[in-house]
Amino acid sequence: MSVRCLLVSQGFLWVSSLWGPLKELWETVDGAVLRRQPESVHLLDLQLKKHKSHFLSLFRNPPKSAEQREKVRKASTEGIAIQGQQGSRLLPEQLLKEAFILSDLFDIGELAALELLLAGEQQQPHFPGLTRGLVAVLLYWDGKLCVANSLRTLIQSRQGKTFTLDLSGELVALTSRFTDELMNQGLTKRILTLVSEINVTREFEKLQKERGLGNEKHRKEVSDLIKESRQALADSLFLWTCQSPLTKDDTLALIGHLETVTAQADGSLDSMNMALVMALLYCLDVSFIEQGTEDREGENPLLLRQYVSAVHSRLMDGQPWKLPGLQALCRLAWALSLRVLSQLPQGCALVEFTEADEALADQALLGDVFLFMKEGILGCESFGQEEFYIRRLHSLITDFLALMPMKVKQLRNRADEDARLVHMSLQMDSELPSSLRKDLDHLMILIGEFYSKDSFGLELGLEFWCPTESLQHTSLQGSYLGMALQRPPHKQVVLSKFVRQMGDLLPSTLYMSYLRMLKGLANGPQCAHYCFSLLKTNGATHSDNIQGVSGSPVSWEHFFHSLMLYHENLRRDFPNPDAAQYRHPPIRGITQREMEGLTSFFQLLTTIITWSENARLALCEHPQWTPVVVMLGLLQCSVPPVLKAEVLQCLAAFGKSPEIAASLWQSLEYTQILQTVRAPGQRQAAGIEVELNEIESSCEEYPLTRSFCHLISTLVENSLPINLGAGLRVPGFQPYLDFLRDSVFLPFPTRAYRRPAEKWEVADAVLEVFHKLLRDYEPQPSDFVQEMVELQGEQVSAHKPPGHSIMFHLLNDSPMLVLCLSLLEEGVRQLDTYALFPGKKHLESAVLHCLRLLDLALQKEVVFMDLLRESQASLLVSPLEQLLQGVSPQTRKADHIVNIARYLYHSSSNPEAAFQSAKILRRIANYPNIQNRLVGDFTHDQTVSDKLMAGFVECLDNEEAEEGTEKGDESEPQKTIGRIRHETQIHILNLLITSLELKTPNLALYLLGYEVKKPVSSTNLQDPGQTTALVAGILIFLLQRGTEKRSGPVLTQQAPHLAELCYQVIYQLCACPETSGPTMRYLRTSQDFLFSHLQHLPFILSSNQIAALSQMSWLMKTAAIELRVTSLNRQRSHTQRLVSLLLDDQPHTQHTADGESGMEEETRSVSGFLHFDTVSKVRRKLLSVLDTIDFSQDMPELLQLDFFERTQIEQVISNCEHVNEQGHTVCNVKLLHRVLVAEVNALQGMAAIGQRPLLMEEVNSILQQVVERNRVRRSLSAKRHALRSWRSLVETLLTACPADLIPADDRQLIIRDLLLDLHDKVLSEDAAGELMPIVAGAVFTLTAHLSQSVLSEQQQGVGLEASSGFASIANSALHLILRKLLDFILCTGGGYQRLRAHLYGSLLYYLQIAQKPDEPDTLQQGKAMWERLTAPEDGFSKLQRENLAIIESYGKALMEVVCRDACDGHEISRMLALAVLDRILSIDRQNQWLVYVCNSGYLRSLVESLRQDDVALQSLLTPQPPLLKPLYIYESKMALLTRVAKTGQGAVELLRCGLVAQLIECQVFDMVPDSDAHRVMRDPSGFIPSPMDRYRQILLPTLRLFQVILTSTTMNHQQGAAQVLQWLIVHADTIQSLLRCQELSMGVLQELSLLTGIISKTALPGALEMGGEVNSAALMEFQGHINRFQRLCLSLLGRLAGSERERLLKQAEIAAPGDSADRREEMEVAMQQVCANIMEYCQTLLLQSSAQAQFSICLFSPSGSEPADLSSTLPSMTYSRTPSLGLVLYLLKNSAADFFRFHQSHRQSLGKLQSLDQLPPEELKELCQGLVSGPGGVEKISSVQRSLLAKRRLVQLINNRAKLLALCSYVIETCLFVLWRHLEYYLLHCTPTDPKDSLLPGASRGLGLSRVSQQDLDLLKSDMAAGFGEALQRKLLEVEGLYSQVRSRYTFIQALVRRIRGLLRQPKS
Repeated sequence: MSVRCLLVSQGFLWVSSLWGPLKELWETVDGAVLRRQPESVHLLDLQLKKHKSHFLSLFRNPPKSAEQREKVRKASTEGIAIQGQQGSRLLPEQLLKEAFILSDLFDIGELAALELLLAGEQQQPHFPGLTRGLVAVLLYWDGKLCVANSLRTLIQSRQGKTFTLDLSGELVALTSRFTDELMNQGLTKRILTLVSEINVTREFEKLQKERGLGNEKHRKEVSDLIKESRQALADSLFLWTCQSPLTKDDTLALIGHLETVTAQADGSLDSMNMALVMALLYCLDVSFIEQGTEDREGENPLLLRQYVSAVHSRLMDGQPWKLPGLQALCRLAWALSLRVLSQLPQGCALVEFTEADEALADQALLGDVFLFMKEGILGCESFGQEEFYIRRLHSLITDFLALMPMKVKQLRNRADEDARLVHMSLQMDSELPSSLRKDLDHLMILIGEFYSKDSFGLELGLEFWCPTESLQHTSLQGSYLGMALQRPPHKQVVLSKFVRQMGDLLPSTLYMSYLRMLKGLANGPQCAHYCFSLLKTNGATHSDNIQGVSGSPVSWEHFFHSLMLYHENLRRDFPNPDAAQYRHPPIRGITQREMEGLTSFFQLLTTIITWSENARLALCEHPQWTPVVVMLGLLQCSVPPVLKAEVLQCLAAFGKSPEIAASLWQSLEYTQILQTVRAPGQRQAAGIEVELNEIESSCEEYPLTRSFCHLISTLVENSLPINLGAGLRVPGFQPYLDFLRDSVFLPFPTRAYRRPAEKWEVADAVLEVFHKLLRDYEPQPSDFVQEMVELQGEQVSAHKPPGHSIMFHLLNDSPMLVLCLSLLEEGVRQLDTYALFPGKKHLESAVLHCLRLLDLALQKEVVFMDLLRESQASLLVSPLEQLLQGVSPQTRKADHIVNIARYLYHSSSNPEAAFQSAKILRRIANYPNIQNRLVGDFTHDQTVSDKLMAGFVECLDNEEAEEGTEKGDESEPQKTIGRIRHETQIHILNLLITSLELKTPNLALYLLGYEVKKPVSSTNLQDPGQTTALVAGILIFLLQRGTEKRSGPVLTQQAPHLAELCYQVIYQLCACPETSGPTMRYLRTSQDFLFSHLQHLPFILSSNQIAALSQMSWLMKTAAIELRVTSLNRQRSHTQRLVSLLLDDQPHTQHTADGESGMEEETRSVSGFLHFDTVSKVRRKLLSVLDTIDFSQDMPELLQLDFFERTQIEQVISNCEHVNEQGHTVCNVKLLHRVLVAEVNALQGMAAIGQRPLLMEEVNSILQQVVERNRVRRSLSAKRHALRSWRSLVETLLTACPADLIPADDRQLIIRDLLLDLHDKVLSEDAAGELMPIVAGAVFTLTAHLSQSVLSEQQQGVGLEASSGFASIANSALHLILRKLLDFILCTGGGYQRLRAHLYGSLLYYLQIAQKPDEPDTLQQGKAMWERLTAPEDGFSKLQRENLAIIESYGKALMEVVCRDACDGHEISRMLALAVLDRILSIDRQNQWLVYVCNSGYLRSLVESLRQDDVALQSLLTPQPPLLKPLYIYESKMALLTRVAKTGQGAVELLRCGLVAQLIECQVFDMVPDSDAHRVMRDPSGFIPSPMDRYRQILLPTLRLFQVILTSTTMNHQQGAAQVLQWLIVHADTIQSLLRCQELSMGVLQELSLLTGIISKTALPGALEMGGEVNSAALMEFQGHINRFQRLCLSLLGRLAGSERERLLKQAEIAAPGDSADRREEMEVAMQQVCANIMEYCQTLLLQSSAQAQFSICLFSPSGSEPADLSSTLPSMTYSRTPSLGLVLYLLKNSAADFFRFHQSHRQSLGKLQSLDQLPPEELKELCQGLVSGPGGVEKISSVQRSLLAKRRLVQLINNRAKLLALCSYVIETCLFVLWRHLEYYLLHCTPTDPKDSLLPGASRGLGLSRVSQQDLDLLKSDMAAGFGEALQRKLLEVEGLYSQVRSRYTFIQALVRRIRGLLRQPKS
């Protein structure tokens, strides 16, 4: 394995010249040649130039030198400069000591040694548990290996005669040039020297001395690296010779090296020497010359005389080599080359050499060349792994047979001779002759061995079969199919003749060898067929057969005939099972020789039927031979176990066909091979169980048991008969399972084995059966019900399915589970030794089966236990994950899970086991309670903990992992392993993801390097290197690779799914509050992670768009968190970098890695061309990410079915759906497949069988459809996820980041771009509806921000004067946005109402932009009317007008949608639709919308819905209200109706719709809550208003609406007033109680101000007459109500005008000290308003009663004293008495005083507003206080914001004061009028009554003025004269001067004052 770590080129790393650059070199070579990355040729060229010296002086180290030594020695005191860092650095003494040791050890320069150590230190986290020195040793050899691998790959890329890699011409030219140069500089000799010099043992001795070797794993890794380096060098030479020949000297040097080669202990070559031997064989290969592919490089050396002569003499040389067999092989190869040359025209010149070919061949045969080829070459393990080795050997063998036929004939003759000699000596019982040669024997066995292994599926053996026409069978797809009529090549004819002739008259000595040869040649689907035919034709009796006996001994006929005879004979000997002598085999038996012959025959038969199904069926159904019956018969006879084993293997091959398997089961049961039925009275068991326990155990060999397991395994795979053995026993598979479990599996560890490896073979074979049984088992409810079957008349309980039984054993602490777990423990212990031991492969396989069993059990246990619970059966089971926490009997620790996890540590050697281990851990990780225990188990023992950590790191950080898209390509084992490694990574990441969701401590935190024992947030993540092996570091390291290059992170391209999960883990770490802090700090400071990844957005993967979207989603979510966190922490620079990266449209100058400045990928077309310092715009990063989300989604079309019913299939599909881990609902395709196939299998009858293929085809199409549906769902889900993340990133950017990071004008342009792009995408024809809601949400936020941005810009006084348009954003852009928004609203049509809520919100925000902000009311002389009319239109009204034009261009369609949403549907969208209508009506000057709303009936519908709201509103007034929704909707409705009522037309329409009538019927107004009772029930948060407040929220809108209606309906005023009066009268009790209210709080005052306003306009005597005909009784009642209203109003005036007012204002200040100023203002306004309303009411009443004073009614009693005691008198008193005129005077005085106070304050505020910039900051703060909630709120605001708020506050104050001034002046005027009317009456027209006439009824003209005496009048006059003095008059005139002129309306103050003065000065009459 090559060292796993990679170079991280981040910042400054100490890259050792002996490792880092070489690693980079290898990556470049690998990328260019093997992975074919784009742009790589250029990089490769640079790297080769840079590293040429490394290749020229291969493996030479930098030399030592004294000055270097000195320099390094001083590093601890003076420091040393390190490449890539500024300044020098002091290094610890210990490090320098180690550097000197390393320098001596490898004989390298001291500086190089120091660099190597530093690199080791820096790579340490990738090697948990190793010191830096040990890592340095690994790096040293890894550097060597990188050079060797690079050399090998460069040579491999050359063009030549054997193979091609299909690379670009440019690349091949580059590598060929480079390698040629190396070759000319003596590469071959250097390689040969190195290969002899480098020796593992020698290196280990050196390392051992200096303690340079660590644990077993380190030793294994070092030795692997050294071996691989040698191998790579040897391979380089081999690959060279494959492509082009070596020169003469190099060839001789190679031969010279081979002369000294020795074999390994078993006689085979090691793989390195193998490569060199093959290199020589390719050197001597001339076949390509005869094929005519003339070498393009000119003359081939094999045609050059001196080359041939040199090689010839060297090989003819009599000097024996160390390996004579190898010498013989080279001679044979040379002889064949000479034979080829002699047949070529060019060969004439070489006659003297070519004639020696025969002699050379003889020498080769004498050297036992074929024996050496079998043992030395085929015995080498690397032989079968290299296709070109196999092809070369194939050509050697076939060339010998084809080119030297006479030699073959000689061999045959010699063999026949020897056979006769043997025969004679056997007959005469003499010694065998010593001169026997077995060359032909060896040749046949070699052919058999060679062709029986075909790891590449080449089927080279086909060359030995010459197809005759009769064999052209349709089922053959052969290389020669369709060429049968052409003549086959000569060579093929010769070879097939060889096979046939060798079989003719075969001597018995060659019989076995010939069968073995046939077995080899039958290996492959076509070869097997040809071989089967050969054996068939051989047996046919030929008419020309002279002897007339049946055919050749090598034929089916002969074989099966003999078998039957054996069976006959042996059966006669079959003893009685009870007989005692059964154990001793009978005398007559099978001889050893016959045994071997039968074994060979069975092996041949097995091979043929394994490959050819036709042969299988043909033989099985043959009526005479009946092989299966005969074989089963033989099994019952007394035959040695070895032969029985072969028979069982053969039966297993037959069992591959399901048709045969079913009958085979029955035959097995019938013959009782495994005794399943005991005969009554039978003492002893029989069958295979006896063989196992008595014969095999005593022999200590178990071939029969293993074959039996294999047979069962094969049969189980094809069919599991449920009713096996019915009638004789309880039917089912159970006895077989019991035998396998109790007799084979459980005792296997305790049996004795002669061959240690067999122990594991037995375990492997039996576990394989268990695995298959459990894999195919699906728990069914029926498994848990005890069923009975009838057996010989009695009821017995039936067997459960075998899978159920295994499951039950695994879910209990059974011996089976215990053994599985101890097997896992044993396995990991053995693997930890890293030693080779017998049976290692089978042990690994057995362990794998155990892991799979556990995984399957964990997977199925949930369903199993659920079904068990439901069935209430009495089985007891425990969950497996709990059993795994049990204590292991061997170690006395609870370490089962740890043992499973330790397999991750062996992922390099056992990827599959690591994969299963990761899978199991991940299943266990779902249980939170176990996680906690696991962390303890994992950290308990430090060494184990290190290993586990190392295992996780190694699995994650694996270069060989490859993400495969399709599972189809099983052909290449390398690919499969790569995919398994990748899946392991996926499982580990999912394990982390699952764990992170659970509470701490959990596995993920432990693995990622967080504190598990202390609080997590206290972790300080450091760069890996100083900490324990951080899996976090590895994750980030995986993602960081390639971020510095222009192509972006490598992982996102190479392993998209893996990258997606890595990003997800990082997001989870950032999002979880505990881990967020350390993680974000680590990512930000040591990695600059987010910036380096975000700059590569968007990721574009054409092959896997779903993964690319998910990667971007997690990355964007993490970025959003980072932006939020850095903004909160005020880390401006960080935030600024990310913001500009995401939003800038100016090109960044990208930093490029060296040599990459060349080409830019086409994907970034725009930015690609314009990357270099041009000032043109590029696409904003956020937008280009949005571009990659494709809104269209191709939906799979509906199923077209011929056989199945569509609705049923859809039902089945939905039943198979489940929610997967990612939360997508997908259909389980495997389950669906099972259901459908079961359905097809259930069909009975002939017709069904005929249609089966069609049905299966339809099943297939259904499955494909479902797969496609799953993909669509995943795709949509990924798009939704990506859009959501994009949206959250955008919203974070706009909301959470400091506003000043993005200037306002940029901000608006960015929002404009985002909005337009979003709309363009969502409005395209094929946009998927599922994505619309997210887009709508984003549009809402964006519009809100746009509106805010524009408004704040205007408030700062920018932009309005700008000519381009409204603000920085041009009007045209705003119009475009509006159009798109309206299109979006319309395209959502009838559905999607909730979605439209967002859009309505957006529309409201948009329309808000054109709303004019409040301007201060300066009370200056206003412009004249004409000036106003002719003034140019300002920006606001222009934009508003244009907006309206656009809205109107959409016509009725838009109106329809909005109105429909306003009337019914979801509450929120109704509210917003109502608001939109309100908004549009407010700007619609032409009233088009109003007309539509009125005419289309929507208005009536809205009005009528008020009655339905009544009940809901009543429920709101209960102390604990349900939802507040009805209230909000009601408020929205009322707001809209109020808006409608503001136009006269609208108000009339409302009256016509019966609005008031509807409101009269609402009872909610009468349900005034009791204000005190609910104090207790207040909502503490203050969000839910108190019942009283809720009541006001219902009442006030109604009152406002009435007021607006009364104001608007000028023409039909009377009709409106009468209706409103009716409402007042119907709810009179409530109204009166409100007017009487004791506590005058703010709310009450608001109610009163509105109520008095309405009453003053309606409760007039004349109102009733207008209301139509009313009978007199009702009229009387109405009149009473009106009088009561009048009285209440006047008494209210008494309270508000008097001193109670001051008290109230003080109370308000005490109640809410925080916002007292505000409250005080509001109260003042409300009180003034009430007074004004009441005074207006008085004035109206006076005027209505009569035009002259003398007939007018009196409202005030003639008392001029000021009401000093107002506050003290009880309210009831005030109510009953008529208020005096003094009150009016008092009010007049107060109002005048107030007026001046207000005027003063108004002037001050105006002054402040004009000099806002000069205000001191304290004052600004104070002004803002009212508008900012929360303590310390003002502090956080920026100064710009502060002055804006202050300005707003001042405008508020000024306008408030202006309003108060208006009210005061009005009150003053009305007071004067009322005074004047009353005084005129009292002083001029009133006749005073005498107290004496008190009994006479007085003319009652007022509200209870019964008598007025003269005395009263005198008093009145004097009081008035005193009160209405000079000072007051001056004041009043001043008011008129100050206010009235400004307001350009002339008041009557002056006239009234003059008249009153006149009245008061009148002399008494």
